[in-house]
Amino acid sequence: MNIVINEVESVIATERLLERKDSTCTDYPRPQLRREEWFDLNGTWGFGFDEKNRGESEGWYRGGVLQGEIEVPYVYQSAHSKVEEDNHHSIVWYERTFEWQISEKDVYLHFEAVDYLTKVWVNGQFAGSHEGGHTPFSIAVHPFITNGENKITVRVEDENDVEQPLGKQSWKANNFLCWYTRTTGIWQSVWMEEVWPVHLEEVKMTPNIEQSSLEVEARVNSHDHPVYVEAEVFFQGEWITTGGTWLKPNQRNMDLTLNVESDEADFRVFYWSPDQPNLYDICFTVKDRETVHDEVDSYFGIRSIESEEGRILLNRETFYQKLILDQGYYGESLMTATFDEMKSDLEKVKEMGFNGVRRHQTIADRRYMYLCDTLGLVMWAEMPSSFAFSNRSMKRMMDESREMIEKHYNHPSVIVYTLMNESWGVNEIYHRKDQQAFVNALYYQTKAIDPTRLVVGNDGWEHTLTDILTIHDYNADASSMKASYEDQETFVNGSPSKTSRKQNYAKGYRYSGEPVMVSEYGGIAFGSHGDSDWGYGKRPESEEEVLSRLGKLTHVIQETSFIQGFCYTQLTDVEQEVNGLLDHNHEYKFDPEKIKAIMAEQSDGFIFE
Repeated sequence: MNIVINEVESVIATERLLERKDSTCTDYPRPQLRREEWFDLNGTWGFGFDEKNRGESEGWYRGGVLQGEIEVPYVYQSAHSKVEEDNHHSIVWYERTFEWQISEKDVYLHFEAVDYLTKVWVNGQFAGSHEGGHTPFSIAVHPFITNGENKITVRVEDENDVEQPLGKQSWKANNFLCWYTRTTGIWQSVWMEEVWPVHLEEVKMTPNIEQSSLEVEARVNSHDHPVYVEAEVFFQGEWITTGGTWLKPNQRNMDLTLNVESDEADFRVFYWSPDQPNLYDICFTVKDRETVHDEVDSYFGIRSIESEEGRILLNRETFYQKLILDQGYYGESLMTATFDEMKSDLEKVKEMGFNGVRRHQTIADRRYMYLCDTLGLVMWAEMPSSFAFSNRSMKRMMDESREMIEKHYNHPSVIVYTLMNESWGVNEIYHRKDQQAFVNALYYQTKAIDPTRLVVGNDGWEHTLTDILTIHDYNADASSMKASYEDQETFVNGSPSKTSRKQNYAKGYRYSGEPVMVSEYGGIAFGSHGDSDWGYGKRPESEEEVLSRLGKLTHVIQETSFIQGFCYTQLTDVEQEVNGLLDHNHEYKFDPEKIKAIMAEQSDGFIFE
């Protein structure tokens, strides 16, 4: 139900919102569920390798064993960790102390990402575990905490096994082609949070542009008396609406519909798009008639994404995507970035004229999605691949992809999920029914959890079930590339890419009107980074030659009317790979204004003469 509040209450609610927003810092790891009381655990931890896998049997979790140190959240392979060890160690241990004063509140320990299998002890007592290298998890630790000094011990096992979702981590002794340095252990933020025993556990927010509303599904932890869950919606500091519902004792799930039309703007709804990344603030309160138990701040965007008659529609309007592929790697910190580093990258993406990113083969920090939401960039979220097909790898992919979807669900910038890439891990999908069925199972699982977004089952070629026909084409010759796409009827069910020569669809599958995108192209190598530089096609000799090739290839795609967009490879140079528009330090290699002119639908023509 909706509740009408008077003008005084509206002003008070707005002031309270602004105070809470001002208190939120850019280091907060979970921008969409913000509470005021949290404790950052990043920094110096005790650290050690467990070469003989004897740590558990010898009770290392009781403390006092680890002799080394590491800077969390940087993995030991990175320079920022201050360990910088190249050799692979499959088992690592962490330890740190913290001071705590016990209260009536519950305490949760949050890990944003740890690669791969994690076990956690608090004061020598086992607290919990998690499998999966790219998704966040939380552990209730208040049963184990004492007044004064406390100790957290973490054991991480990472075999770098091809049956694990590895993404771009090399499973060989050295980097090769487009696979990079391994990541072992904690690589995103670790933090703690205090909450009252009755609190909001999770929120799922679904915009509905047809009804000008937001559907809210919330879950409250166990409670033995009636509680009221309230949601207040604001836009740019102005109160929009308040709604809420009572939950009976031990009733944990709440469904609520909020009308987001603003009577201050002639009942207008402010849609989210890259051109106008409008975001609504929403504040959740869990209370009873006497006590406020929990206050959580969040935000949402009102937007829709769908396909229709070969087009992709954002907010019911044709949307041409100009994406760039972002590997998410940084020279001295590998897959770990600061807020400012992420922001700088994404601002450069916009400055170069792109309207979105394809986050490739790694799952980004939640603050990265927040930046896409606020800056106005659409995002393709992608599940890191495993590289062997087995029952074990299928289970791991199913489990972690489910967690990936849950992590991205509330972010309006996320419009596409990519579940597999270039048949990695399903190398015989063209003719094997079991591998086709597995990709389809991933597709249907995704649609069951999130039916509001588009899904690509196997990006690049050999598609089974997919909402978009995506093609990877690293042809360096614009004339040859243009010829590949002249006859739509021929190429959609064929093999237009001269580089992969793979069929667009797996055996038994055919084109059925999906929108078409070239989701990887270009990859023009330029610059130097040692003896093993790698990139696609013949190496250009000058910046002008790079821009000319980029312009001609992009123009081929732009002038092909039935292609609905593209994704250029790639944003930055990464280790041995030198095909970025930014260098290894994430600085421009080329004039961004010239790239922006190329990306514009109507180029000024300077590179096409």
